[in-house]
Amino acid sequence: MHRVLARYRLARLRHLDRATALPIRRYEHDRPGELVHVDVKKLGNIPDGGGHRITDRQTGHHNRKATTTARYKHGKPKIGYSYLHTALDDHSRLAYTEILPDETKETAAAFWLRAHAHFRGLGITVRRVLTDNGSCYKSFLWRDTLTGLGITHKRTRPYRPQTNGKVERFHRTLADEWAYSRPYTSETERRHAFAPWLHAYNHHRAHTALGGRPPASRVPNLSGQYN
Repeated sequence: MHRVLARYRLARLRHLDRATALPIRRYEHDRPGELVHVDVKKLGNIPDGGGHRITDRQTGHHNRKATTTARYKHGKPKIGYSYLHTALDDHSRLAYTEILPDETKETAAAFWLRAHAHFRGLGITVRRVLTDNGSCYKSFLWRDTLTGLGITHKRTRPYRPQTNGKVERFHRTLADEWAYSRPYTSETERRHAFAPWLHAYNHHRAHTALGGRPPASRVPNLSGQYN
């Protein structure tokens, strides 16, 4: 397959947009803060004793029932979800993530205020933010929050979420290397492992697009803190 694609000077399949079959245009902004990608990833919580990913389905269901008395209308135990809100700098891939209980406009706006303060503390001036078309990002509250900070808001084109691909790829990495990387026996255990993982990602994990260096290497106030 590779030889055929190369012969006709065609892109590799992984370089094509799944929706249009056209080559994906990759870009990278020149300085930290010129563009920050924001997105939310939803994860099912882990019942005490572990879910069905590390036990058989029957044991996983028993653990769910033992963890909570809350029930959906049909009687299934309501373990709930975690919502990982992430702000990722386009130039450095530096990520700021919080585990929050929902993805309402109020939660998203409050998260951004904290993310903005975090970036500002690192000497990064955020100029533009890119999100998908989720309801929280289409709200007046989100618009006014960014406008009040002098930040331009851009949204991805409808049905083209890959425009925000950097933060989506980060969320896939997060799922593989933290959320489902080992057999956690409770949601508390998994959450305790998150901060160390995120620190390692930002300060120590080699990133292919950064020439094998971590995101911190591209942030002036953090350079030298990743060895």
